[in-house]
Amino acid sequence: MSKVKITGEPFSVDEAIKLVERDEAGGYVVFLGKVRNENRGRRVLKLIYEAYEEMALKEMEKIRKEALEKFPILDMLIWHRVGELKVGEDTILIVASAKHRSEAFDACRWAIDEVKKRVPVWKKEVTEEGTFWIEGEQTIPEDYHKA
Repeated sequence: MSKVKITGEPFSVDEAIKLVERDEAGGYVVFLGKVRNENRGRRVLKLIYEAYEEMALKEMEKIRKEALEKFPILDMLIWHRVGELKVGEDTILIVASAKHRSEAFDACRWAIDEVKKRVPVWKKEVTEEGTFWIEGEQTIPEDYHKA
């Protein structure tokens, strides 16, 4: 199984941890993103993730390699979901293994921030008030350009 993937299927945290396990690792940090039921005061019904898969995988692999060079970690895994996801479903999983917890925490936090900035994955939020594209801190109504 790959340490970097884009999938429409649910993923297993246990499976992911096994892929980065090392005998010398004393710390594993797991970041698991989920669809929440509220964003900016609006009730969220579901999220729809789309990706330019080939480019996204390349960028995620770059981030993984950079993390391995930048932080004293032993390994890292980055998985991202696409498709329609209901409230409570997993969206992204990053696991870092290291000799000590501190570097695993630092690498994991850095990696999620980089994924959000660099990877071509787009998020559409379906709410009771309408559908919105989420671009960083911006919320753009789906029909914005139609007006």
